[in-house]
Amino acid sequence: MNDLNPIRVMIVDDHGMVRRGLSAYLASESDIIVMAEAREGQEAIRICENDQPDVILMDLIMPELGGVAAIRIIHKRWPEICIIALTSFQEKELVQEALKAGAISYLLKNVSGQDLAAAIRDSYAGRPMLAKEAVAALIQAEEDIDLGRDLTLREREVLGLLSKGLTNPEIAQQLTVSRSTIKAHVSSILSKLGVSNRAEAIALAIEKNLVD
Repeated sequence: MNDLNPIRVMIVDDHGMVRRGLSAYLASESDIIVMAEAREGQEAIRICENDQPDVILMDLIMPELGGVAAIRIIHKRWPEICIIALTSFQEKELVQEALKAGAISYLLKNVSGQDLAAAIRDSYAGRPMLAKEAVAALIQAEEDIDLGRDLTLREREVLGLLSKGLTNPEIAQQLTVSRSTIKAHVSSILSKLGVSNRAEAIALAIEKNLVD
């Protein structure tokens, strides 16, 4: 992205003060523009039907249609939209539900403006970002000490590159294999780790020391 083609962001939160604050955080970022705001999940879906943003900052606890349900619907209908769960809550069940629904990143609302902008850029590039509290919640939820033992050497290598923030095309280029091969490896990794997406896999890999 550049100044001529900024990352288009929608903010979804039922508190007007929060929406205004987030917009103010991002106003100084030349490569990011807030293109829409919504007060709850259903309104966010209606906006997506007319004009899809690149990235959505999604609160999780809202009246009417909550964040997790909205994430699930939007991710299914518009999988190319990157969704960042942005909430005050760090309960492990909520973290798991948001990531399984399709959120690529999970941040708390005490995030700095600089880190928020960085998370938007990373998420748009396909690189997950998890608040340390979210990582801790996922770690607490995972109790299987043998998890990951059946990963092949190549799968561990791919998982290590995932944890460094590389996308599938970047991993394919580094390992000199096709993108379809990496996609198959990632699918196998998710299955063996019992997770639904890359963000969960990375958090779990860090806890179980599956990667350096």
